[in-house]
Amino acid sequence: MLSVRSTYADLIRDFEWRIPDRFNIGVAVSDDWAARDPDRICLQHFDPKGAHLSLSYGDYARRSSAFAANLSVLGARPGDRVAILLPQGFEVAIAHAGIYKLGAIALPLALLFGVDALEYRLRDAGATAIVTNRFGLDKIEAIRERLPDLKHVIVVGGEGPFSFERLAEGSAIGFTPVETGPDDPAMMIYTSGTTGPPKGALHGHRVLLGHIPGFQFHHANLPQPGDRMWTPADWAWAGGLLNALLPSLLLGVPVVSSPGQKFDPHMAFRILSDMKVRNAFIPPTALRLMLSVPQPKSLYDFELRTVGSAGEALGKETGEASSKALGVPVNEFYGQTECNIVLSSAAHLGVAKPGSMGKPAPGHDVAIIDAEGNPVPAGEIGQVAVRRPDPVMFLGYWKNEAATEAKFIGDWMKTGDQGVMDPEGYVTFFGRDDDVITSSGYRIGPSEIEDCLAGHPAVRMAAAIGKPDALRTEIVKAYILLREEYAASQALADHIRDWVKTRLSMHEYPREIAFVDELPMTTSGKIIRRLLRDRAAMEGSLLTE
Repeated sequence: MLSVRSTYADLIRDFEWRIPDRFNIGVAVSDDWAARDPDRICLQHFDPKGAHLSLSYGDYARRSSAFAANLSVLGARPGDRVAILLPQGFEVAIAHAGIYKLGAIALPLALLFGVDALEYRLRDAGATAIVTNRFGLDKIEAIRERLPDLKHVIVVGGEGPFSFERLAEGSAIGFTPVETGPDDPAMMIYTSGTTGPPKGALHGHRVLLGHIPGFQFHHANLPQPGDRMWTPADWAWAGGLLNALLPSLLLGVPVVSSPGQKFDPHMAFRILSDMKVRNAFIPPTALRLMLSVPQPKSLYDFELRTVGSAGEALGKETGEASSKALGVPVNEFYGQTECNIVLSSAAHLGVAKPGSMGKPAPGHDVAIIDAEGNPVPAGEIGQVAVRRPDPVMFLGYWKNEAATEAKFIGDWMKTGDQGVMDPEGYVTFFGRDDDVITSSGYRIGPSEIEDCLAGHPAVRMAAAIGKPDALRTEIVKAYILLREEYAASQALADHIRDWVKTRLSMHEYPREIAFVDELPMTTSGKIIRRLLRDRAAMEGSLLTE
């Protein structure tokens, strides 16, 4: 827990980690609260028809213990990997807590995954059981014969012995949660695969405690009276799970879930209004879509207290426009599946700089390093790195010691992200190592170009990549998704090109522009630039200069 301090310097000076010898995520987010205040509401589910549901900590503790007990009856043991393939809802939270109480390892998976992606992760993890719904069941049945380790498929809304409801409403008599240490494995989240095959990042139970300082930092000392959390991010992603759901439950803040659907900005504002949401984690992609709603404060009655955003670079343009639309500062923060919320903004303490990801969050040692692992002077480009040991840092990659070892140089965990730290300590994202564009001797970060493009009235979303060029090594190419009221044309491409020229520089504007109907995205909302680079290498563009 963060102490209340009036300045960032005081907060950093006085912070110290106190990680207990025994800690279990499932017990901490359910049983501990149930013992103190069983009627306290922990979860609420938004229903578009108005039939909202609520779950108390008492019921949460009871159902998750019953689920753990009945998993054990089915043969699940500590260390087993149990997958969760579900949309936001009470069942996800119950399953997670039950798996942790059993001492097993939760494997969250996104329903958006296709069968190939699911098969890869389930096989690689050796999952012995999975909790899913009827939609997910169809995908699992298509690949089940190729998953020799998968013994049980538990279905929400199903029937018979493998009904989730039956297992979670059964008896927990005689069940005692497994005593776990902070380094005992708790969850495994696969990386999004932006730079290669997905890898299973294995985390210990301490990962939740490691998130709390940064979480409270950008949410202005959460919990406060009336706080209530919501995120459109899938709870299968580290962002939804560890930037919203689990930290809020640990701190006694109710979490709002919403039905799985294609993101609708009007529905997002309705959720904020109807559910009286006070705190939100909204990734940049969702914020850009929400900006398509004109003057939302005149249409919806919402009153936010704090908003955090991460997952990709927010950018100055999107950040300032979002803060104005939402009525509160949007605090950008930074982390990875392997080590999350290590940089953060905190407007209430004056830690805010447009276009920056913030400063090192309390308890985390972050630097910009060179290829040899040496911190570089302020203003120089290098790789963002986090020093170990750190409670929020992963235990390692599942069955991949070589990749784990390659992730470190000395005691620095390399993020693979290029950045710059200014003399005040603010870090600005420059681009992934392999996303940086080299053109005519300049090193160009795609994020700044994408942020500038996002400020053009015709642009809904954009991605910038480097395309091989015999003269300049690479040229900047932009893939642009237009707003509905605009049509692709050479004239529009020229106008967008000039927009970047006059706002950034003559060497950063896109010499090629391609208007597209969609951009390749990970399930966590990140643009997969490597697929666009592969595409650019095979295609030309009519909309060139």
